Amino acid sequence: MDEIKQGKLLEIKDLKISFRQGKETTSAVDGISFDMFPSETLAIVGESGSGKSVTALSVMKLIQVPAGKVEAEQMRFTTKSNKLIDLLNATETEMTGVRGKEIAMVFQEPMTSLNPVLTCGDQVYEAIRLHFKISKTRAVMKTLELFREVRLPQPDRIFRAYPHELSGGQKQRIMIAMAISCNPSLLIADEPTTALDVTVQKQILLLLKKIQKIRGMGILFITHDLALVSGFADKVIVMYKGKIVEQGSVSKIYTSPEHPYTQGLLACRPPLNTRLKRLPTIIDFMTTDVKIQTEVVSPEDREERLTGLYKLEPVLKVKDLVKHFPGTRAVDKVSFDVFPGETLGIVGESGSGKTTLARAVLELIPPDSGRIFFRNEEITQISKEKLKSLRKHLQIIFQDPYSSLNPRLTAGSAIQEPMTVHRLHDNEKTRKKKVIDLLEKVGLQPEHFNRYPHEFSGGQRQRICIARALAVEPRLLICDESVSALDVSVQAQVLNLLNDLKKEFGLTYIFISHDLSVMRYMADRIIVMKNGRVIETRDADKLFTNPQSPYTSSLIEAIPHPEFLQ
Repeated sequence: MDEIKQGKLLEIKDLKISFRQGKETTSAVDGISFDMFPSETLAIVGESGSGKSVTALSVMKLIQVPAGKVEAEQMRFTTKSNKLIDLLNATETEMTGVRGKEIAMVFQEPMTSLNPVLTCGDQVYEAIRLHFKISKTRAVMKTLELFREVRLPQPDRIFRAYPHELSGGQKQRIMIAMAISCNPSLLIADEPTTALDVTVQKQILLLLKKIQKIRGMGILFITHDLALVSGFADKVIVMYKGKIVEQGSVSKIYTSPEHPYTQGLLACRPPLNTRLKRLPTIIDFMTTDVKIQTEVVSPEDREERLTGLYKLEPVLKVKDLVKHFPGTRAVDKVSFDVFPGETLGIVGESGSGKTTLARAVLELIPPDSGRIFFRNEEITQISKEKLKSLRKHLQIIFQDPYSSLNPRLTAGSAIQEPMTVHRLHDNEKTRKKKVIDLLEKVGLQPEHFNRYPHEFSGGQRQRICIARALAVEPRLLICDESVSALDVSVQAQVLNLLNDLKKEFGLTYIFISHDLSVMRYMADRIIVMKNGRVIETRDADKLFTNPQSPYTSSLIEAIPHPEFLQ
């Protein structure tokens, strides 16, 4: 360690990271350079596989060797005591003093970052005792102070609570409390809001800004969503395939992006002020020199389509549906209709009841009371045998494609299985041909038939789940947060695919999401839910321009845009 004279907090020059598997070596980061200064917020933006997360892990020296190899001309960090640490050559003993105390990290999924067998208080308390020689009583008091600082309700109760007893936003606040417990100079936030509702996401970002202002720490913020950093970061680095393709101030990146990849990241997010016929994708920008033209759905065309649609008999009717769990009214007397060819959006925060409602409609969980009619047949009263036969007409795509697929089944087998169960098509040969047709319909290749789920990206796995749902030729398809775990660029591709398939197969959608910008692009009508009840049901365009409830307004205001954190 040497005395440092310059004011840089973190200095990285020509960083290269590669991983070896067998005889093959893959380059994850290819010669990137950047600096960070105290109290600065630097955002690294890019899709999955761009190299942004492994860059952060290399700063913490958490890349496993010998499988992972980290090289750099320079990789230096300035401590609170104004000492210069060579992160590349620091020993594990030196890094133990750096991690947590000087550089802290908040990961994407708090549930997997927290120990399920320890209380939340014990986990933060343990981190404090590791770095500071203070009494147990003082460590407990400091933990409770941190819980109050990150605005956790009832700190004493949460101290004793286990991770599974808290909401996603509360768990992420626990992780932030743990990260700031030793007052680090640098906080690395790796996709800390990806799995959160828009309102909770906004709360977490505001919290990070407040803590940064009070403590004067630098924040290295990693995300796939360029819109998210608009009101949060000072500078932005855009990464693509391990390289920095563009960097600069937030205003420069937003107002005059130079690289096609940056332009694509900005364009593929659904706009709030208009309805596009089709979302632009990264591929559009990376494969053509021609300026991308976006077509807008005219209000007249939309009005004509919806007028004809709402004259039809509803394909699904839900009357006073109720589903209660101990201490919770998950769905409380909910009623709605869905018309053939319509996309009905259901939006609300976690715990609003939207997923429970979807599962109750499909009879995946039995409702306590209420009536459900599909094509004028009351499905709450039919036998289990008849319900099984009916299921091929009512399908669902879940949020996490990886947990939705059997890891022991190939993609082809997963898609073919429901055909076999419902005895569709004459024989296995015909079914296999149908599976290959479906793979091609959802943008995959015939050779993907024999690959297993772990061999696909997240976007590809979701395409497999879509193909599996289509395998039984359904009439109504429920999409339950089916794009929330995807990069915004992959999300645009999947949303376009869903709209294409809707037209080709004559599908009707119930589209569930907490992301209102996605809902603005997909839905014809929107149901807003809170605490198990329907707060508002309106035409999608009118809901955005003139929301009728304060709760709906708060959801719209929480959508990321340049001023949403001001």
